[in-house]
Amino acid sequence: MRIGILEYDPIIRERLISLLTGEPGFQIIGTFSSAEEALVRCDFSNIDILLLEIELPGISGIELISEVKIKFPEVEFMVYSSCDDNQIVFDAIKAGASSYLVKGCRSTELIKALTELYDGGAPMTSRIERMVVLEFQKKGKGTTCVLSKREREVLKEIECGLSYKEIASKMQISQHTINSHIKNIYGKLSVQNKRDALIKARGLSII
Repeated sequence: MRIGILEYDPIIRERLISLLTGEPGFQIIGTFSSAEEALVRCDFSNIDILLLEIELPGISGIELISEVKIKFPEVEFMVYSSCDDNQIVFDAIKAGASSYLVKGCRSTELIKALTELYDGGAPMTSRIERMVVLEFQKKGKGTTCVLSKREREVLKEIECGLSYKEIASKMQISQHTINSHIKNIYGKLSVQNKRDALIKARGLSII
């Protein structure tokens, strides 16, 4: 797992470096103190996850996520911030962040979250996840969304972190069929990615 770190506070940045250095399967590709520096120096084609603070002097983390996602959609973004303001959280997710952790979590939780994100999950601090779910529930009131039994099974396997190929193998169906189920799920839930599909499905008590 190739990780970039964007953190303006040198003490926190060094703590993150110390925590992740030597962790089995983790490789720190670069560290940056500002979005401007990251945009100039970071080789986004060579990282899997950018762990970042979004409240930055100059260009914000949200602006950086939006810009980088256009050019490098495969890069995952984990927000690691003290900010838990509703609007900022939603703006970060809309910009392309797949994970949002509030600073102060245990080191083991951060390591676990990075691994989960790398494996296709969307880890969030519990109160952030609840905030997002409640927002989807509020928007979803009065709407009807019905997934087939098979579609719910596929979504459940995605929630467990399985890749599409692994789901196809487990269900003993073709990957093409899985892709069709995924397309139908996204259409019924009015979402564009698996992170939003999982969040909305939880909010609607589908899974």
